[in-house]
Amino acid sequence: MTIRVQINRLLKTALAATMLSLSLGSVSIAADYVIDSSSNGAHSSIQFKIGHMGFSWLIGSFDKFEGTFSYDDKKPEASAVEVTIDTASVDSNHAKRDKHLRSDDFLEVEKYPNAKFESTSYKASEKNKGILTGNLTLHGVTKEVSIDVELVGAGNDPWGGYRIGFIGTTQLKLQDYKIKKNLGPASEMVYLTFNIEGIKK
Repeated sequence: MTIRVQINRLLKTALAATMLSLSLGSVSIAADYVIDSSSNGAHSSIQFKIGHMGFSWLIGSFDKFEGTFSYDDKKPEASAVEVTIDTASVDSNHAKRDKHLRSDDFLEVEKYPNAKFESTSYKASEKNKGILTGNLTLHGVTKEVSIDVELVGAGNDPWGGYRIGFIGTTQLKLQDYKIKKNLGPASEMVYLTFNIEGIKK
């Protein structure tokens, strides 16, 4: 009788440990790539463009950001990405304009120093392409966005590491993020391009 009770307890303990392990595994995916950004090599970029009165495109970038991601070409649906952007690093190649972009009319960088993207799912559309969906927090507003993603390439680098690179594109409506300044109908949307190179940990 005592032996049976002990066996039952051991089985329950083992089952509980297994369930806990499975639960933790489903909640978190270990990030196996670090983004090669301004802090560690600057082989990635986050660029934006926005129309100027319907006459031309204003091109700019965010020069400081960091992040990690997970990717397995045998199981791309398990991919996960997290990126944090320093909003004060906005660079439109014009100091006076950049100061205005950091102001209360636009990014309010003192109040909202960071923007953040956290993925929630990835769905492959064709070979080496897919849709990355997640939550973008910008100017204190969090909204779901979808990013068209394409694998650029992967392989060993000259320094003994392994790298993989992607390009992603999406577009945002400024008013959705409560940007105060109205620049007119030609400038309602901002188009983002992410050139991301990851270094395997």
